[in-house]
Amino acid sequence: MNGLRHFDSEQLALFAMQLLTPAESSAVATHIEQCMECRLELASIQGDLAIYAHTVDLHSPPAFARERLMQQVAREKKAAPLPASSQPVASSRATFGFPAAAASPAPASPANGTPRAPQLAAVPAAESQLRRMPEPIFRSGIYGLNEEGESESPVGIHPLRRITPWLGWAAAAGLAVASLHYYSATVALQSTVRNEAKQLAVLTDTAANARQAIDVLSDPTALQVTLKQPRATAAPQGRATYVASRGALIFVASNLKPLEPLKTYELWLIPANGHDPIPAGTFHPDARGNASVVMPELPKGIEAKAFGVTIEDEGGATTPTLPIILAGA
Repeated sequence: MNGLRHFDSEQLALFAMQLLTPAESSAVATHIEQCMECRLELASIQGDLAIYAHTVDLHSPPAFARERLMQQVAREKKAAPLPASSQPVASSRATFGFPAAAASPAPASPANGTPRAPQLAAVPAAESQLRRMPEPIFRSGIYGLNEEGESESPVGIHPLRRITPWLGWAAAAGLAVASLHYYSATVALQSTVRNEAKQLAVLTDTAANARQAIDVLSDPTALQVTLKQPRATAAPQGRATYVASRGALIFVASNLKPLEPLKTYELWLIPANGHDPIPAGTFHPDARGNASVVMPELPKGIEAKAFGVTIEDEGGATTPTLPIILAGA
């Protein structure tokens, strides 16, 4: 027993294995009836002993060893029943699942009449106790197990039995975290693939436009038209290359004057069949007055009578606004 008058683990383990003397067993049994801490510690020890007992293979002792044990017990004197004062010890032991030691009253000493110390019962009681020794450890007492081996009270549940129900939840939580990580990685990968696909589409369109521009400039049937500002001495001018069968047009201008805010230049195609002018794209000159329109969307097969450039509001117009800045037939 320690300074707080609690029994240590070693003493409780000896009590659980019934290796203490009757006086020590009585003191432990009386103490654990009143001490919850020692009662819980004893329950944990009984659980550990039960688990250990399940892991050990049982072997029958040799016949000669059992015979020698029984002969030795037979030579011991039969003990008298325990006096009345020792009954609480037996009841306490039975309360916690340990078989009460069979005892008989101590006979008076022939010399001075003093009763002898109580002894264990004779051969039948000792043999029965040896056979039943593990039973309290497994199925009764503070450990709280019924006849089917199921726990009736949480007082003596072993820590392993407390942890086992949570193993499934822990596994499910780990699986959920792994699934979330996999989902996040998949979403990020899909976003990267979409961005790269957009960039590839832009590069593909740029390459296609470049190939079309080369084809138009090198086409022997292309119409070359030079546009000039009417009655202007400082001559802003433009040059249009147009393939009617493809509806392909490339326009380059130079010496253009800067525009007012919210204004833009717009190129027009004047059809040879007399239909209304067709918008061919808007553009803004740079600081040097240079500008261009490359491959605007035009219908195929429209023969051109002339081209013209006007100044329109930002965004362009559907019909030309006079005056015409540049014109060429």
